[in-house]
Amino acid sequence: MIQKSLTYKTIFKFWIPLAATYMMMSIEGPFLSAVIARMVNPKFNLAAYGVAFSFALMIEAPVIMFMSASTALVKNRQSFYKLRNFVYSANFVVTFLMLIFIIYPVFNFFAIDIIELPIEVANLTYKAMLILFPWPGSIGYRRFYQGILIRNNLTRRVAYGTIVRLTSMTLTGLLLYFFSNFDGVMVGASALSIGVTCEAIASKIMALKIIKELKSKNETNNNLSYKGIYNFYYPLALTSIITLAVQPFATFFIVQSRQPIESLAVLPVITSFVFIFRSIGLSFQEVGIALLGEYDKSYIKLKNFASLLVIISISILGIIALTPLSNFWFNTVSGLSWELTQFAKIPLMIMIIMPGLSVMINFQRAVLVEARVTKPITWATIAEVGGILLVIFISINLFNAIGAVAATLAFIIGRCGSISYLIPPYLKVVSKK
Repeated sequence: MIQKSLTYKTIFKFWIPLAATYMMMSIEGPFLSAVIARMVNPKFNLAAYGVAFSFALMIEAPVIMFMSASTALVKNRQSFYKLRNFVYSANFVVTFLMLIFIIYPVFNFFAIDIIELPIEVANLTYKAMLILFPWPGSIGYRRFYQGILIRNNLTRRVAYGTIVRLTSMTLTGLLLYFFSNFDGVMVGASALSIGVTCEAIASKIMALKIIKELKSKNETNNNLSYKGIYNFYYPLALTSIITLAVQPFATFFIVQSRQPIESLAVLPVITSFVFIFRSIGLSFQEVGIALLGEYDKSYIKLKNFASLLVIISISILGIIALTPLSNFWFNTVSGLSWELTQFAKIPLMIMIIMPGLSVMINFQRAVLVEARVTKPITWATIAEVGGILLVIFISINLFNAIGAVAATLAFIIGRCGSISYLIPPYLKVVSKK
């Protein structure tokens, strides 16, 4: 049902808790890395933590988009139960995959035979994977109920859930750091598992009142079929899987570049810093999905708000990247040596426009998801990943580029390609509004 005209104040009040949620999440990685770095054998434990986290993300990929799905689809009793059953089934599948993966011979096949991890790193990674067993299912469960909260204009509760996650994660990490003999990677994995499990439980509790109201809305004219859910969701799931698959391939090319060690050292620092600004765009996807169509003339207001976010995010990152403020972040805050600080500057400059591109593509996706046109999103992601790998390959093998420069340039070009691919379907949907 179309409501009164949307105001910028309403958009801001809806968006700011979600932006805060993503910004708080950006603290998680640096904190746990800092804890692990201060424990015994930090080099091996940090390596194992990074590998274990990558494995967990790969297995989690099919359920990441459930927040967007529930934001778009859960409107009444029937749609709630249908999507809930779909989510629980998917959670069972990813949990089963996790169980298969942590069977010791299966794990060794991937970690040692294929990836060729050093034995010590592989053993530490295996310990972390055992602890991360509940991670994928908890993520799917949490994101389903978060989407329901967003759909019902309760974005602050999503932020409260993130506070629960960060608090429980921090307490777990610090308690194990001071009072246990765990390896560093086990401390990090335990903190992650407990944090996301607590957030999942909190999200369900905060959504209980809304769920009760949904169960009373018995609207048979808006019924949702499992086939409809599948057709809507599988392109979104495939998008996540393809996106996460690019990391190991990119790493493979970077290792063959000039100054590979320096590149691998600074890239996580650069990308985690840029992620703070990208969170503005990542949070705007759910804003668009929830508000488009709910208000009269909402598209124009949301587009204008997104344009403002593009300008602000690029400007702030640009000011830091192009001034001595970058020295402060890399050297003083992140603890990089002066040599690596200087090495990181050019890649950061290349990434200046990435936050703006994130806003643009997430608004495009919001428009398409709200219209239930999700297949182009998958093809756009394939175009982005293909562009990234092609640019890295050409930059390193034909132009002998430094790995970090090749990678950041590839990220920008790949994202531009994805945005360009989405323009025709995006304009087609917009023309009907």
